Amino acid sequence: MNDWAGILWLVVLLFGNAFFVGAEFAVVTARRSQIEPLAEAGNRRAKTALWAMEHATLMLAATQLGITICSLLILNVSEPAIHHLLEVPLGWLGLNDAVTGTVAFVITLVLVSFLHVVFGEMVPKNIAFSIPDRAVLLLATPLVGFDKIFKPVIWALNKGADLVLIVFGVKPQHAASTAFTLDQVATIVAESTKEGTLDDRAGTLGNTFEFTEKRAVDVAVPTAQLRTLSQNATPDDVEDAVAEDGFSRFLIRGPQGALVGYVHLKDVLDLPADRYRSPIPVDRIRPLITISAGTELEDALTIMQRQGAHVARVSDGSGHVTGVLFFEDIIEVLVGEVHDGTQHETAE
Repeated sequence: MNDWAGILWLVVLLFGNAFFVGAEFAVVTARRSQIEPLAEAGNRRAKTALWAMEHATLMLAATQLGITICSLLILNVSEPAIHHLLEVPLGWLGLNDAVTGTVAFVITLVLVSFLHVVFGEMVPKNIAFSIPDRAVLLLATPLVGFDKIFKPVIWALNKGADLVLIVFGVKPQHAASTAFTLDQVATIVAESTKEGTLDDRAGTLGNTFEFTEKRAVDVAVPTAQLRTLSQNATPDDVEDAVAEDGFSRFLIRGPQGALVGYVHLKDVLDLPADRYRSPIPVDRIRPLITISAGTELEDALTIMQRQGAHVARVSDGSGHVTGVLFFEDIIEVLVGEVHDGTQHETAE
């Protein structure tokens, strides 16, 4: 083969290697959430890309076959041509044939390896990482075409890999997964905020992940810290408590000290003036629901929303009430501090 034809083959094979490397990383890093809407809209390239992502192991087998073929051809076709071209100028230095051949081989090896690694591997890999969605739309169609041409070989390679995985107790996966665990998403949010690509100064997103890990007992106010009123408390007592503490809801204790309900300021404001010194009417005391201490906070929120409750007693496994869960406290875990409508600032 003509030496310059070998150089031309080197360029072609480098492009081929780059294509397979880029396609490999594009298929496994592209996001389904970006490709699926395009496919549903009728975009043919998106449909092909989605199929490739759903058959990721087949596509990986195809890319590995292509990379191997290109690498072997670079070694066996291009390397001898460059080697031969270098021998001529090296011969002008008056070196003997053995030295000339050795030096030419070393230079050729370094040059071809550099071109192969940089242009055939690293550049396409970084491009696929940088623009995975665009890359998969561009590269999936020719990759699927290559897969169809060499389907028997690729099928055999894929099945062989599956058998090896099964021997080692690993279940083969055939689709590229773009789902993330909660911890991974939390890390993404933290890193994105750190890099300035995501604004979470209020901490809402970060609080969301913390929210999912908490249980009712983690947010409940211990019974010893509660400001409570007796069952004989009057509307005047409620107003005094609001003035002192700045909150609008207060727990009511029964004769035995058990929490029997709670009262909101607005429940007594519309009572006639002559009732203000009489015990709060029973029908104005709101019932308490009970939530297990181990209930996940998001489940506790759902329960309270479903039952229209703003306050719930929290009990342990033996039925003992350990604290009280306020709806506002749950919301504060998620979005930050929430002020009660009647709460006032305490002077320092």
